[in-house]
Amino acid sequence: MTVKEELQGYWGFVRKKLEIAKVRIWSEIEVITPEATYRGILLPRSDMGDDKHLVLKLDTGYNIGVRVTEDTKIKELGYKPGLYAIPEIQVEFDPKKPNVSLIGTGGTVASRLDYRTGAVIPAFTPQELFSAVPELAEICNLKTKLLFEIFSEDMTPDKWIKIAETAAKEINSGADGILIPHGTDTMHFTSSALSFMLKDLPVPVVLVGSQRSSDRPSSDAAINLISAARVAAFSDIAEVVVCMHGSSSDDYNLIHRGTRVRKMHTSRRDAFRTIADIPIGLVKDNEIKIIRKDYRKRKKKGEVKLDTQLDPRVALIYTYPGMNGDIIHKLIDLDYHGIVLAGTGLGHCPKTIIEPLKRAVEEGIPIAMTSQCLFGFVGMNVYERGRDLLKIGVIPCKNMLPETAYVKLIYVLGHTKNMKEIYEQMTTNLCGEITDREPYSAYQIFQVGSNF
Repeated sequence: MTVKEELQGYWGFVRKKLEIAKVRIWSEIEVITPEATYRGILLPRSDMGDDKHLVLKLDTGYNIGVRVTEDTKIKELGYKPGLYAIPEIQVEFDPKKPNVSLIGTGGTVASRLDYRTGAVIPAFTPQELFSAVPELAEICNLKTKLLFEIFSEDMTPDKWIKIAETAAKEINSGADGILIPHGTDTMHFTSSALSFMLKDLPVPVVLVGSQRSSDRPSSDAAINLISAARVAAFSDIAEVVVCMHGSSSDDYNLIHRGTRVRKMHTSRRDAFRTIADIPIGLVKDNEIKIIRKDYRKRKKKGEVKLDTQLDPRVALIYTYPGMNGDIIHKLIDLDYHGIVLAGTGLGHCPKTIIEPLKRAVEEGIPIAMTSQCLFGFVGMNVYERGRDLLKIGVIPCKNMLPETAYVKLIYVLGHTKNMKEIYEQMTTNLCGEITDREPYSAYQIFQVGSNF
């Protein structure tokens, strides 16, 4: 590998200076500036960095950024490559422990920090995971399979299918539970998709992620992974669930039904909430506490039925003041097969898009209505606008979340294009996406343990 190829994250002026000095990432270098002289290890950077600074790991253990100018001199003092490896702990198979299959989709499940270089080393093999998170070895026998290495925003319906196929294969081969590490931004889309595709589950399928990376002192990665593994291995739940922090502290994790969960904060560790309902349970002090009774129970025997017929030509659109009907016309002209609206209040939209919506329905394109409010039901019989929408054939999706309705319409359209059948399927509860009513305690966004 050339010096040019080894300068990860450096570009422009600073990269040119490093290339002239013939240094590499992990080189021990001396940087002489008019103000001071620095010695340390050259660290890789994010590609988002500018072209005027380099990053050094000093002997003190601290990382610093050093501004590079025309007068800066750089000299290599030595080189020792960073070792991207975690010591592997060999743990013998224990027939008394549950067998859990971990399906990797991207992101860092767990990691360790190399304090010499500052590198964050990802762990994925069972031996690496047991080394990075030793508690896992006490919970289960772990099998890992890496499907993707993608950002969660790059998740797609065809990848949902591959995850579902892999999960079904592992379950039907004897896995006692499935663990799916996933980026948090679109985790609730994937949990909804798997809920519709994995029929008659005999064991839990648990999605888990982290809001804070493993190299940060405030990371939630290890605790989330431990709690999720415990749910996959020991809970009597046989559904697709999301297991994430329940509070900003490290005191418990909540177990959310896959079709009623949503990410509600960009950065808080307790970002995930069950919406318009209460969670299935929680994990606290290494114990699983079930809160509700209406969930599918684990079975000793049984095979999951895989149903991966999807039609991804669906759009999710939020209505807004001043919305123009040309958006709907364009979706029709682009041959979209379905549209989910996140409407205002009880399921309303501006009158400017009613005619385009009518055109869509007349051309066999189902329109499903949800509410931006998230909590509560759409009530399209209450006001004139809602009744007008019902007359043209807009489907009221009760208290389904917009994201879940989007995924469900993709699933339903994969099975039928008959408008009557689509209406019936979208208004029927298939896997917990619609509830008969909201529990009195459901409108508590911060569902702390004291509520239970």
